[in-house]
Amino acid sequence: MKKTEPAACPMPRKDRPNVLPLEGEIDLHVSPNVTASLNMMIEKKPKQLIVDLGRVTYIDSSGLAALIEGMQNVQEYDGKFALTGLQEPVRTIFEIARLDQVFQIFPDVDAALAAA
Repeated sequence: MKKTEPAACPMPRKDRPNVLPLEGEIDLHVSPNVTASLNMMIEKKPKQLIVDLGRVTYIDSSGLAALIEGMQNVQEYDGKFALTGLQEPVRTIFEIARLDQVFQIFPDVDAALAAA
């Protein structure tokens, strides 16, 4: 695995402030920024928070932990937490960890928004 540069905190989409698009490899170097971004969004207590993984090529246990923590924090105030756009390598990781049975997963952001 190649070394990744520390990434800036991912930011919610301007047109959809409850959607957090992620890209690249979500690993030990990037997951603290994902956690920080999720926490910033969760402070506003959106009814639904969507993490778009459509451009994510890899996720490790620290990235999974960031998503699990985000989901738990959203559920504490009875919000909905969804993942979208899992590409095959990332979907396989979720299936191996059986997290595909824990998270609400949609094919894309529009499907997740429609299910709200």
